[in-house]
Amino acid sequence: MEDLIYSADKQQPSSPLTNPWSKKKESSKSPKPKLVGGFVLVHAGAGYHSESKAKEYKLVCKRACQRAVDQLKAGALAVEAVAAALIELEDSPFTNAGMGSNLNLAGEIECDASIMDGKSLHYGAVGAISGIKNPVLVANRLLSEAQRGKLSAGRIPPCFLVGRGAQDWAVNHGISPCPSEKMATKFSLSAYKRNKRKMELAEKMDTGHNQRKKRRQSTENENGSGCLDTVGAVVVDLEGNVAAAVSSGGLAMKHPGRVGQTMIRKLLKRSCRVECPAAAINSFVSLLMKPKTKEFFPSCVELIGYPHENAAHYGCGCWAENACNMNPYSTAVSTSGCGEHLIRTMLARECSAAMQSEDAHQALLEAMQNKFISSPFLANEDRVLGGVIVLRCCRCLEAPPSQNIQGLLVEFLWSHTTESMCVGYMSAQDSKAKGWRHILCLSVLQVSN
Repeated sequence: MEDLIYSADKQQPSSPLTNPWSKKKESSKSPKPKLVGGFVLVHAGAGYHSESKAKEYKLVCKRACQRAVDQLKAGALAVEAVAAALIELEDSPFTNAGMGSNLNLAGEIECDASIMDGKSLHYGAVGAISGIKNPVLVANRLLSEAQRGKLSAGRIPPCFLVGRGAQDWAVNHGISPCPSEKMATKFSLSAYKRNKRKMELAEKMDTGHNQRKKRRQSTENENGSGCLDTVGAVVVDLEGNVAAAVSSGGLAMKHPGRVGQTMIRKLLKRSCRVECPAAAINSFVSLLMKPKTKEFFPSCVELIGYPHENAAHYGCGCWAENACNMNPYSTAVSTSGCGEHLIRTMLARECSAAMQSEDAHQALLEAMQNKFISSPFLANEDRVLGGVIVLRCCRCLEAPPSQNIQGLLVEFLWSHTTESMCVGYMSAQDSKAKGWRHILCLSVLQVSN
């Protein structure tokens, strides 16, 4: 685990960040000591990430981390920092969120996003929203408006809006609209045209089960461009507040108006129920997958007819909750995967609850196995597809020698049953973020000294 309360170097007296551990008395004209701390963990989706674009995936995760850390260093709370990270992820043309999102059947972009503040436990979400470049901004504004209390005449403020109503609300609250055509990229437009041709061809062909299955497998093998899935982030600030968020552009060729976890989910690999023998490698704990079949079919944004993400659904796409009398740890979770699977299992909330156990990585593995992979709610599913990033923290009395000041201890982990998952992380003390692209494993990373 890592102490996330940091200070400036003692050898740099000119720095505006003074050493919080110092006992020296400050003069009345000296600035008050300022603690700099916090941590961010982001993901660019659990699914299939093209090897040719691996560098771009990692880079966007690093940029998202840096943007969140910049906010934390400026004194922002966790919920503001997590929104900043999501904006960076949504603005990337390589992610299926915000700019460059998948097009639906009507050739339009509809996005979902949600955000949760662990301090207030407030939540904001939008679904199937069009014409807004950064859906997480709308979700965050819904959250902040709800924190202000009731509306006129005692009306309860909304926490989840969809479709045209969500767009109108956003514009009325100062969020600039962006035409759907400007949000589409060359890649998303070409994918839409290819999918449309395939649909037209499919309508002319025999729709028998065997032929459908054959065409689906062929399509999965052909589409090596593979795209990512829902993007998300979890953050803890200096004060120990946590927040989580997710955003998604949805499944390609989805029906207009469909709402997912955060939005519609993309196709993932043909992987399945997993048995999880643990193997420790340095600071990693990896669970090697044992699929029912030796065949793996990478999926991508172009696949049609698969379930969607649950980015907008409460308790499914993200969860954040500060420590309280009943829970010793603050926890934040962001998910990605097959929306129906995440919705039926309430995976984000289940993982958050599991993090109250003493052994974090074992608790996450058991939650993924018992609450997701082997869940009775998914008993009839051939493939159980999903991934999570998890952060937990607690206050600790351990501090530098002879100093009576509390520290903040943080653990972060991630796990996925999909072919790959791209993540990045950074603390407020780090000079640069780190990015990872994990393949064919359920993975957990734990920070240690």
